[in-house]
Amino acid sequence: MRSYTRNSPEAAARIVALVLISDGHVSHTEIETLHRLQTERELGLAPGRFAQVMHTLCEDLLAGSYGGGTMMCGVDEAWLASLMSEVDAPALQRTVLRLSSAAAAADTHLAEGEALVLAAARRHWHIEGPAAGADVPAAQAQPA
Repeated sequence: MRSYTRNSPEAAARIVALVLISDGHVSHTEIETLHRLQTERELGLAPGRFAQVMHTLCEDLLAGSYGGGTMMCGVDEAWLASLMSEVDAPALQRTVLRLSSAAAAADTHLAEGEALVLAAARRHWHIEGPAAGADVPAAQAQPA
């Protein structure tokens, strides 16, 4: 797995991207929601960079799956802890959770994989709050 500089836009974007792909399906609604929330600007990414980070994440996950099924089969607690440790600035953590929760809530269904990643972020960052995906009201999560 590639690593990014601590608190870099790419490290933060990779966590948002993991929430997106964790259910095995990236919906148009999720992408529209992140676009509407200006995710790249919020994270300090250059235009088009979020897609590159997501592509790289998928490559890394596929390389680690060793033909054993889904991309997420190689994701365990130690891997999640490593990923979450690359984002330790509290304000950036809150931004990542806000964007990730909005994406997860966009299709009005919180999948098990999405809940798992959001819960890992809260646990590793010691952030208490509403249930995963409940951070953003459904009306805000839906495309305008």
